Amino acid sequence: MYLIFIAIRYLAGRAHEGGRYLRGAAAGIAISLVPIIVVLIVADGMIRGIIDRYLELGIGHIQVEDNSFGSYNLHGKENTADKIREYDNVIGVWYEQRSTGVAVGKKSKTGVNIRAIEPSFWDDTGSVEFLKIISGNGKPENADDMLLGTGIADFIGADVGDTVRLMTMRVGQSGRNVPVVTPFTVTGIVSSGYHELDALWCIINDEGGKRIQTAEYSSYIVKIKDPYRNADSFSEFLQEELGHFYNVITWKGLMGSQYNSYQSTRQMLLFIMALIVIVAAVNVSSATSMLVIERHQDIAILKASGSSKASISGIFLWSSLFTGLCGAAAGSITGLLIGYFINPVIRSLEVIISFFSGLFGGGDVKILDPGFYLETIPVIIDWYAIMLIFGFTILCSIIASMLPAIRAGKLKPMDLFRKN
Repeated sequence: MYLIFIAIRYLAGRAHEGGRYLRGAAAGIAISLVPIIVVLIVADGMIRGIIDRYLELGIGHIQVEDNSFGSYNLHGKENTADKIREYDNVIGVWYEQRSTGVAVGKKSKTGVNIRAIEPSFWDDTGSVEFLKIISGNGKPENADDMLLGTGIADFIGADVGDTVRLMTMRVGQSGRNVPVVTPFTVTGIVSSGYHELDALWCIINDEGGKRIQTAEYSSYIVKIKDPYRNADSFSEFLQEELGHFYNVITWKGLMGSQYNSYQSTRQMLLFIMALIVIVAAVNVSSATSMLVIERHQDIAILKASGSSKASISGIFLWSSLFTGLCGAAAGSITGLLIGYFINPVIRSLEVIISFFSGLFGGGDVKILDPGFYLETIPVIIDWYAIMLIFGFTILCSIIASMLPAIRAGKLKPMDLFRKN
């Protein structure tokens, strides 16, 4: 126990007795840990927020494609969607048809992604959570109703109540593609909170889909409980149940490359930040070396009193452990606080930077461009990763101080008394 007591006394001791070196090293560790914790929270929040929006508002948790082309009806007369709904793990099933077209508004025209889906899809809990209604209604209830994403609405100059002509291609009696123009009334302008997802949204209901009579892709969108854990196992089960006339695809299969890209970026950022932590931990070695020099007299007295080499080395190893522990604790707590309040922090920084930018004739500054990032970052705290970082930091501190600690244990008391 006396080793621990002496180690704590060194860390908390007077500055001129060597304590300033350990406290300085602890401060360096704390400062280096703050950005890695914040980056971890922001990266996880960004990834989870984007994926959640794709799952709840876009592709669903699982998609089921009907490849029977009308030649086969599941279990006789039973409807495919009703059959899928029978399973306990299923939250909801909706049939969706997707196609491309051109939306013509008051100001301009542009290409759009047309989504014809049952209105009840927008009443689902997940959809309600992430769909932001800018104006009007949040779902197309009638056959001539249309929802537009904010980007499309701004570009073509469409407001709630306006008529938008939707131009699509249809196969005519001659077998050729014939352009068809169908008028719709804008009943709502919506946003997913992620521009990349809703940039080309043009949403109508299933009856509206029959009006335009065109579908380039169709599938059943299935939502299940805990898609992050259950998607793979349930999709395999569903494939066996439905048979080879259907193709069951999980969200991971639909956006696997995008998800892997996000994860790779996250790992690279954490690796770069980990290098900073290692450099900060190496400072513990310098601090321990300076502490050994400052505490020569203590070492000499302990040696003369019969302390072993291991005991002397142990004192400085314990000192480095407490140094790393204090630095890691301070850095982690600070990083968690900043990460938890990251959205107010970003908004405050934007206001401050925009103020100084305006003084020099600049415009408003956006730290996170809403065209590429989420409008609001969800706070996701990966406690397992944080504990790994915490332990890694302490371990680096101990390893870095091993060499000067071992050298301290090998010092001879008579040589130390001569120096003093």
